[in-house]
Amino acid sequence: MEQVMKDSLVTVFGGGGFLGRHVAQALMEGGARVRIAQRELASAMRVQPLGGLGQKQYVAADIRKPQSVARAVAGSDMVINLVGVLNGDFEGTHHDGAANVAKAAADAGVRALVHVSAIGADPQSPSAYGRSKAAGEEAVRAAFPSATIIRPSILFGPEDQFLNRFAQLISRLPVVPVIGASTKFQPVYVGDVAQAIVNAVSDPGAHGGKTYELGGPRQLSMMELNGWIAKAIGRERGLVAVPAPVASMIAKLGFLPGAPITQDQYAMLQKDNVVSPGAPGLAELGVAPTPMEAVAQNWLVRYRRHGRFAGRVKA
Repeated sequence: MEQVMKDSLVTVFGGGGFLGRHVAQALMEGGARVRIAQRELASAMRVQPLGGLGQKQYVAADIRKPQSVARAVAGSDMVINLVGVLNGDFEGTHHDGAANVAKAAADAGVRALVHVSAIGADPQSPSAYGRSKAAGEEAVRAAFPSATIIRPSILFGPEDQFLNRFAQLISRLPVVPVIGASTKFQPVYVGDVAQAIVNAVSDPGAHGGKTYELGGPRQLSMMELNGWIAKAIGRERGLVAVPAPVASMIAKLGFLPGAPITQDQYAMLQKDNVVSPGAPGLAELGVAPTPMEAVAQNWLVRYRRHGRFAGRVKA
């Protein structure tokens, strides 16, 4: 891979985000030059300590604006689109934005495009998020047929808004309400997804035109996940499944004590977020999945009563 990537210019839309920083680091470790295309360049500066001198460049770009996308793509050898939102302008970001990136990549003659979608992308999804992700995939395929589409499950990692969010709730509340208690997830480590993306973009001959679904080694229900986190941070809590009518009302209000939840996010919880049976995934992209148990303690430790000095305590 290093020989393929060395001195190649890879434009990464959303490269300053949670996943983007891991992708940028993996690209630079492979010898690539990385152009971080970000709507707010201040957040992209978190990439600055990564890589070597001259490996990074930055450009302001809003994927909803075709001209700014074309400027960001100009001169690139490869393009990766990581941009996504959990609320707000789903159509503009996931559909129109994805189309803009794919068209610009095709017009620029880049040799590889990786588009990151999500498990749950479906024209018939109960959520606007899922429907917009599906529309984005269709638009990418139309403009750049050899694009690789990556659909990850929920990402976990040191700065995630998943394990950290629930750990914070569990550390603060004596009884923890669990919405979507039976919904299953297949959490996947952010570093694994980043490496899979880099492997895909570096070998379009093997991976172009394909769709991959990425999940970790375990499937867990929302209730099981909260139980695992509680145990990991040494906080024995009462976990209470929120009945569907109550959960729906909370979603309409847009707020769960300690964390917001929107109606569209609640709609997403109506379907499991796991890899489809038989779908190609991490293994086909040359990545072994990392268990949560192997890495999550490194950052969840701060939610224990006495941090790194705590044993397993009742609190």
